[in-house]
Amino acid sequence: MPDTREILDLDRRHVWHPYGPMPGRQEPLLVESASGVRLRVAGAGDLVDGMSSWWSAIHGYSHPVLDEAARGQLDRMSHVMFGGLTHEPAVRLAAKLVEITPEPLQHVFLSDSGSVSVEVAVKMCLQYWRSVGRPAKQRLLTWRGGYHGDTWQPMSVCDPEGGMHELWSGVLPRQVFADAPPAEYEQTYADHLHELVARHADELAAVIVEPVVQGAGGMRFHSPAYLRVLREACDAHDVLLVFDEIATGFGRTGKLFAAGHAGVAPDVMCVGKALTGGYLTMAATLCTPRVAEGIARGEVPVLAHGPTFMGNPLAAAVACASIDLLLGQDWEREIGRLESDLRDGLAEAASLPGVRDVRVLGGIGVVQLDHEVDMAAATRAAVREGVWLRPFRDLVYTMPPYITGDQDLARICRAVCAVAREG
Repeated sequence: MPDTREILDLDRRHVWHPYGPMPGRQEPLLVESASGVRLRVAGAGDLVDGMSSWWSAIHGYSHPVLDEAARGQLDRMSHVMFGGLTHEPAVRLAAKLVEITPEPLQHVFLSDSGSVSVEVAVKMCLQYWRSVGRPAKQRLLTWRGGYHGDTWQPMSVCDPEGGMHELWSGVLPRQVFADAPPAEYEQTYADHLHELVARHADELAAVIVEPVVQGAGGMRFHSPAYLRVLREACDAHDVLLVFDEIATGFGRTGKLFAAGHAGVAPDVMCVGKALTGGYLTMAATLCTPRVAEGIARGEVPVLAHGPTFMGNPLAAAVACASIDLLLGQDWEREIGRLESDLRDGLAEAASLPGVRDVRVLGGIGVVQLDHEVDMAAATRAAVREGVWLRPFRDLVYTMPPYITGDQDLARICRAVCAVAREG
């Protein structure tokens, strides 16, 4: 192994980490290897991963099935351009996604990351309305508290006040924002959504929301009934509906996709993160025939978007294996077990000083504080418990890999409580 100090010194001089300054103020931990649910960290030993590598490594690390899928694909080809060519892994992945997502979604556009999949979704919606002769429909409606990524259009539908992208509020496209959705169903809020869609219908291309769980915008949960309200309002006023399932897809909330909690289907859906089991970066934007056929009727009948690594065979092969691995087991029982253990393990946090709320849904556990987390203190507290966590703002949360055993879940919960006490 290279000298740890040398690597960290080089990191500090040259590597710009996400959501941090350059150079960084807090030295990162150096991961030497990962297996199962454990990260081997230089100077800290093995840490149980409570984050699934930003919610993507649902099967843990070095899983033999996914390793074999990657090795087998490497023997054939690691990459080939997708323009004018196709290949089995991408075709099979698209077919699998169509099979497991809500029935109206029939067409799949593959891309590199979740944020890009949202860019593609927005482009689809804007181009659809231009193609059918209604170019004035070019704004988006969403609700406050959301997060959809760090590229341009996704930033415009993140929460404009207090969110990570507030800096760009005077430059980004001006979208329409509803109030943040309440946890429980309220008729007055449903009326608020209906009224906003109706008032802005002539200029709205689409409504875009994270269904049931708002992720990096605040880890809030809301009633699935609001998805039905949005579907009804969009149908009534001729507006497209987009669900961003990048964080919620592939079982995390207890349904294969969070839309399943409401029994409704969007016109466009974005998936990513857990798509490849955390092995490689890949995302997808799915749409209905209505959207695809509308674009095809336009003056420019193509979707002018083509990432260099679109449909990457290596990522697609691993994604197919990850989906088969998930669906080949009783994943609903496993998510139910995670939910039960997280409820039990985080219950004590509710009585800790400084804790505002504790909430659990599926494989998501959240402790919300009444103050900002001290990241350095939080990291030390979690590492002392043998766990890796990455809180943000006033939130200490966990999204563990689905394979996490009961003892390791208990350890994660102890670490969350320790961070809540000390962070």
